[in-house]
Amino acid sequence: MSRIHLLPDALINQIAAGEVVERPASLVKELVENALDAGACAVEVTLEQGGVRRVRVKDDGHGIAREELALAVMRHATSKLHTAEDLERIATMGFRGEALAAIASVCRLTITSRARGSEHAWRFDAVSGELAPAALESGTVIDCTDLYYNTPARRKFLKSESTEYAHCEEALRRVALARPEVAFALSHNARSVLHLKPGTPQERLAALLGEKFVEHSRPIEAAAGPVRLFGRVIEPRHAGENRPLQYWFVNGRFVRDRMLNQALRQAYADVLHGSRQPAFALFLTIDPALVDVNVHPAKIEVRFRDSQAVFRFVLDAVRRALAPSRIVLEQEQNDGGEAAAAPSESPPSRQPSLSYTAPRDAPGSRTPTYPAAFPSAPAGSRVHDAAAEAAYLAFARAALAPTQGMTETSFAARAKASPFDAPAPTAEFASDDAMATPPLGYALAQLHGIYLLAQNAAGLVLVDIHAAHERILYERLKEAWDRTPNVQRLLVPLVLAVDAREYATWDEHRSTLERLGFDIGALGPGQLAVRSAPALLAQGALEPLVRALLHELSEMPQSLAVESFRDKILATMACHGAVRANRPLTVPEMNALLRAMERTERSDQCNHGRPTWVQLSLTELDRLFLRGR
Repeated sequence: MSRIHLLPDALINQIAAGEVVERPASLVKELVENALDAGACAVEVTLEQGGVRRVRVKDDGHGIAREELALAVMRHATSKLHTAEDLERIATMGFRGEALAAIASVCRLTITSRARGSEHAWRFDAVSGELAPAALESGTVIDCTDLYYNTPARRKFLKSESTEYAHCEEALRRVALARPEVAFALSHNARSVLHLKPGTPQERLAALLGEKFVEHSRPIEAAAGPVRLFGRVIEPRHAGENRPLQYWFVNGRFVRDRMLNQALRQAYADVLHGSRQPAFALFLTIDPALVDVNVHPAKIEVRFRDSQAVFRFVLDAVRRALAPSRIVLEQEQNDGGEAAAAPSESPPSRQPSLSYTAPRDAPGSRTPTYPAAFPSAPAGSRVHDAAAEAAYLAFARAALAPTQGMTETSFAARAKASPFDAPAPTAEFASDDAMATPPLGYALAQLHGIYLLAQNAAGLVLVDIHAAHERILYERLKEAWDRTPNVQRLLVPLVLAVDAREYATWDEHRSTLERLGFDIGALGPGQLAVRSAPALLAQGALEPLVRALLHELSEMPQSLAVESFRDKILATMACHGAVRANRPLTVPEMNALLRAMERTERSDQCNHGRPTWVQLSLTELDRLFLRGR
């Protein structure tokens, strides 16, 4: 081996360029961020041959003074940091002082700039070191040509022109999303591709991500202490199979962060089906002292001082945004539109309005509570089965009964007026104009024992009975998790023959099963007796439910707390407790299910992310039968 020696500056810059300048898109990112740090209100990016031949960035910022132009392309030269304390509170996009030096080492770089107050502009050639007067109205123009001209081996690793251009355009989109107040323009091979005017965040999202994304997404606005989160997340029913639009910004900087992505995945855990992926554009602002952006030269990774607190904040904020069902949101829009259209001198509307209360697991979210203003359901064609109706409504009452502080007498009183039943009209809403159709309408029939058909003001509603009831039970179980469970003792204990693994799982997780509302004891080495079960599920099929729970508990990692495994356990209980296919329902039972869906958060999807209901409008039905043609 040769002796230890210092590397020349040119080689040091080329080594640094390997981390900073991965491809032409890296030039676009670094130069546009420098323009924003310079106070630019308009940024123009010009590309040739996907950025390999040329990347030119022009801005109208405060410019660079003549005596600082040569210093700007030297390593660790920056105007953004002065002391070690500044490094702990970084509020600018750039700060390392490496970008221009790295770029100048792998391409032909010229800088033309006119500082505010200067008589004219100056042009600096980083290759020759020449400094000469130039013509420029204001701001700075940085021109990079022939990328990797002096390192041909690196140039061979670049992709096709179209691929490199796509990466450059994406880099500009990321910056433009975070700065809607700045105008951006992009041209490629002398053709104008993108022109963004200054506007609101909503307008910028629509311009870059499309009107459909804005239409099919929900807004988020949350704050807690020094942390604020805003942006939009896609509705679960519009999530795509492939990796969709996913943008995380921290203090205006696009980042990739596993913790933030994990919070998103957990928030969507029980509303997305299969391999669907959520689309989102979320902006997190936080005190710069609480986040470290000096992790990697590319500045695309961050570290939070208290990552768990940020995780919980993001998780709760996204869950609250996804909690209201589409029923509630559409009702809000209709109520808002009617209120806006009504003349100021008209009397107040007597239509039922929505009020909201926050559930235990999602503070601040809104759950609709409907007043007693819905008329009785229209008569159906089914023969009324009083016994079947009584059995189902008894089961439904148990699902909605309070689980804390409920005496036997008060429970019986509550059961007689179950929220599952459609409430009777009161004197306040006795007139015909108050009898508004509920959002999901009234039941018409049951199809093949699987689907419920209902009629509402918009047309026809189709409901997957099992999926809808599963979501209702799941949400009730989550609400009751932290309370003393309301249990029902079995008249005759259910005896189960179990294998050694099931028996061991029961013995290890007795306290968990008791917390869930199960009283299970041993009758012998291979037998368990179920003496009581949660009132929510006591009328369901208990044997497969208990066996499924034992299986879930046996698969639970030792290091994972029960609370972390809660949702999976409760989802299993809800799935086994929900109404099964081919279970005949009477019209009152079906209407009771519709009303419960209207009260339940996330009722658009079941626990596995499948849709629970779809709407067919009259226009769609007319189109099927060619009416009006």
